[in-house]
Amino acid sequence: MMLDKKMMSELIAIVLHGGADFAEVYAEYSKDNRISYADKKIETVTNKIISGVGIRGFLGTRTFFASTTDLTPSGLRECAKRVAQAVGHPVDRIADFSLVERINTNIHPIRTNPFDVSAKVRSALVREAADAAWAGGDEIIQVNGTLLTSDKSFTVANSEGLYTSDRQIRTRMMVNAIASDGTQNQQGTASPGRQMGLEFFDIPRFAPKVIGAEAARQAKVNLKAVPCPSGQMTVAIANGFGGVIFHEACGHSLEAACVGIGMSQMCGKMGQQVAGSKVTAIDDGTIVNGWGSCNIDDEGNPNQRRVLIENGILKSYMVDRLGARRMGVPHTASGRRQNYSYETTSRMTNTFIANGPDKNEDIIASIENGIYCAMMGGGSVNPFTGDFNFAAREAYLVKNGRICEPVRGAALIGNGGDVIRKIDMVGQDLDTAQGNCGASSGMIPTDVGQPLIRVSSITVGGQA
Repeated sequence: MMLDKKMMSELIAIVLHGGADFAEVYAEYSKDNRISYADKKIETVTNKIISGVGIRGFLGTRTFFASTTDLTPSGLRECAKRVAQAVGHPVDRIADFSLVERINTNIHPIRTNPFDVSAKVRSALVREAADAAWAGGDEIIQVNGTLLTSDKSFTVANSEGLYTSDRQIRTRMMVNAIASDGTQNQQGTASPGRQMGLEFFDIPRFAPKVIGAEAARQAKVNLKAVPCPSGQMTVAIANGFGGVIFHEACGHSLEAACVGIGMSQMCGKMGQQVAGSKVTAIDDGTIVNGWGSCNIDDEGNPNQRRVLIENGILKSYMVDRLGARRMGVPHTASGRRQNYSYETTSRMTNTFIANGPDKNEDIIASIENGIYCAMMGGGSVNPFTGDFNFAAREAYLVKNGRICEPVRGAALIGNGGDVIRKIDMVGQDLDTAQGNCGASSGMIPTDVGQPLIRVSSITVGGQA
């Protein structure tokens, strides 16, 4: 949805007349579709439309925000007036700004818009993935599948004269399989996605049957796993979703939302050694068709490639407009939000540890007695202290430099600032995996990633 310049200018002027020193209007129209498979049939097909406007004002480092779904001129004016009244410092001056449209270059080509394809065709993709999971063997007793597609358009304008728009189309397949031996159940999950249309499934590694087969494989591996031992160990963490540890335990600590208010373990450490010398960490919102990419952030700024840590040295934070005011630094196009009803804040896009100098075989060979985490799962973290606890979805014992039997119940427990210092080997098989990250500005799509890495020592919590 694109409000015209005249209306957006009027709304901005109302907020400025309330005494704000900066005003912004964000208008959104989004479509979401969810096709769910369970009990060997398509269970639900759900469509959702989101349409609304969020209006924000700044006064120094104070922010004032309101949103509305009433898109009539009177409804929009009333929303802007609520923000102006909240600012509470009315002025008589004439707002001096003029909106100039900026057309952005789209670096995320879409070949087949999911919303141009029938629900029948899309449902067939979910069935294909589920059938592949069921074909994994007699141990598979349950399969659930979901195809998620979205088409988001937004326009943002502000009192600096910006008037610009973006469109983001995403596709993601999620399959969960449960395997049983009659006494216990174990699960496996595969959930890749991209900022692409249905052409996503033409990529061989993301074909529906490959996704389904991977979920079943993981479930069967976990069914044969033995209880994981516990204690201080050397741990190798695989590429792809292994990057969730950096994202959660360190990435959030590098966002201005925490740094700008002194609530981060990374405060005041710019230019200091914060990680092992082989660690270079990047947040890159410009990756073509990346799950977390966007042509512009939700404040209208062209996205960037941000080197956060280079050879262990802290080089940058992720900064939105408010964070820039609080910290006295330029923003890094890191303002993101779930939708119009949330106020933007600093967030990650595609965040990963870059390839390093070590060969993967050397990393495994270097471990005498430890754990190889082939797939990480969920967990929790305190961004102020950096303390975290993450479960491994698939893990193996490593003995005398060889990957051995699978283990279940493995959890990695530690502190983000401590663990990244203990990353002493970094491999060369960088890959990313997809997730949805929640914070004060809602749930947003983010990529995590890394090559195979080695942590010299970390607490492993096991299963009795």
